[in-house]
Amino acid sequence: MKRIVKLLLIIMTLGVVAQAFGADVPHVINTTTGGSMAFAAVAKNELREKELIKHFRHKGSWLEKIPSKQQWVNNDVIKINEEGTDPDVLINNNTYPISVSQRADGSIVIALNKYDTTNTEITDDEVYALPFDKKDSVQRQHRETLEERTEEHALHSLAPMGDTAETPVLVSTGPDDGTGRKRLVKKDIRTLMTKLNKLKVPKKGRILVLSPEHLDDLLEEDSNFFNNHMNHEQGKPAKPFYTFEMFDSIFAPKYDATTKQKIPFGSVNPGKEASVAIFLKGTAKARGSVKAYLRDSKTDPEYRKAVLGFRLYFLAVPYRKKGQAAIISG
Repeated sequence: MKRIVKLLLIIMTLGVVAQAFGADVPHVINTTTGGSMAFAAVAKNELREKELIKHFRHKGSWLEKIPSKQQWVNNDVIKINEEGTDPDVLINNNTYPISVSQRADGSIVIALNKYDTTNTEITDDEVYALPFDKKDSVQRQHRETLEERTEEHALHSLAPMGDTAETPVLVSTGPDDGTGRKRLVKKDIRTLMTKLNKLKVPKKGRILVLSPEHLDDLLEEDSNFFNNHMNHEQGKPAKPFYTFEMFDSIFAPKYDATTKQKIPFGSVNPGKEASVAIFLKGTAKARGSVKAYLRDSKTDPEYRKAVLGFRLYFLAVPYRKKGQAAIISG
């Protein structure tokens, strides 16, 4: 903010000097008023961008748990560094010299996803008539919509592509819910825990994001499930359930019931909803640049309306397969 005010004062001063000497100031302003207005518009946009960045947190959701790797981002591209093989641990060793090995690290470079909101118009008549600041309300709505869409896309990205030895996709085994779908039961989550245990996935850092159907299934089996295992009040972490920290989401990736392959994001194929297991140590999220697009109503003499939209770069991905898993409805 101090930088913006300082630049504004410099530009206004240059305008006054230029007028006093009858000269132009190239590439800055032609008149004091015009230059100040142009810079004020830029300053407003910067403030809107900073405000969106400040509050873009996915607070309270499972996505807040994914490790942020903001330091790996440059020009809306992320370079993900993957640590090599863990060292062996020798017990009661009496053989020397102890062997030496190199750790072969790797890295992958991924462009962040680009998310654009559609534009919203705000007329001067609305601003005058409404008892609240509509521009601020619209900006908050755009931020919340971006948070929801990026959460939905991130959950799909973090779900395994299909059923493999390292990325199990299990099928629920509970009673029929009346529609031909088998409910998720506690035993299914215990089976998932056992699968990950056999894969030597550490217990610390496991989370399970339940689909809307599966949360309802567990509540049907145990009405106290939510209070016992999903109490995410600040300072009161919920008790893990079969090694998983439990979350739920209104979103759920879809799988083909026959092949157990993940259906592409945004597909009209109904598929089967999945709950997603995530091992936090093998995941990363990052936010790139944010840009506010604003046309002021002062530049629209015909309709006297402002137009506002945003562009955001963001990514949440797994960089280790082991630990990814899912449960689909049988």
